[in-house]
Amino acid sequence: MRRNRILGVSALALALVAGGGWTAQADSTGSVKSSGGHDKIHGYEVVRLANENVPNFQRRTVTCPRGKKVLGGGAEARGNEAILVGSFPTDDNRGWIGLGRQPNSSTVGISVFAICAYPR
Repeated sequence: MRRNRILGVSALALALVAGGGWTAQADSTGSVKSSGGHDKIHGYEVVRLANENVPNFQRRTVTCPRGKKVLGGGAEARGNEAILVGSFPTDDNRGWIGLGRQPNSSTVGISVFAICAYPR
């Protein structure tokens, strides 16, 4: 079985990784210590929605715990000819959406994850 994977990340995450001189390390409390001008990212957590077969083009949404906002996220489409059609944050920035399709099938496997933290 062939799997197609495309991950979406926020512009913030891309900027941080792309050479903004920022590094981070999570501690045992889930807070992330940074060295790029921010003291901490409080409550850092990755929330996952396990793979599930859904009808083509049906959105699957994972939501951050109460009080947290999404920093980034991604999705994966699974199946013989699976195509990830969309991977993007929710309008309220509290979660991440993934959707896909699979030619020659009425369903596609979709898993979604969101990177969450408390806003400052």
